[in-house]
Amino acid sequence: MDNYNKLLEKAYNEVKLVQVSNSSERFEIPKIEGRIEGKKTILTNFNNIASYLRRNPDQFLKFLLKELATSGQIEGTWLVLNNKVPSVKINTKIEQFTKEFVLCKECGKPDTELQKDTNTGVTQKHCLACGAKYPVRKI
Repeated sequence: MDNYNKLLEKAYNEVKLVQVSNSSERFEIPKIEGRIEGKKTILTNFNNIASYLRRNPDQFLKFLLKELATSGQIEGTWLVLNNKVPSVKINTKIEQFTKEFVLCKECGKPDTELQKDTNTGVTQKHCLACGAKYPVRKI
């Protein structure tokens, strides 16, 4: 019995502990905050949105730049786009990113992570709430 408890404790320590929200609160897609200065658009809460969505800021940046068909760079916690882009268009792309790369198709929860399959190289979205896995397009 003592050996069983040791093995159980070892397994418990090695298991990936993730907090899955069981609350009935609705997940709200964050809105962008920023301003236009000359020919540039400055998004002041870019890093906050990336952390709220629990995604790598570099992946989120790559998606936004590709979808908005513009260039840009991260400066500190801001994202500076080299074109004037209306906030409505940016918010639409953030919603698209959230639906495609964050929310689970099965249960609708945002408790997901992106994993790259080492054998096939395909990126999969894995839901930590219901266990569903399905492929997503390359960012």
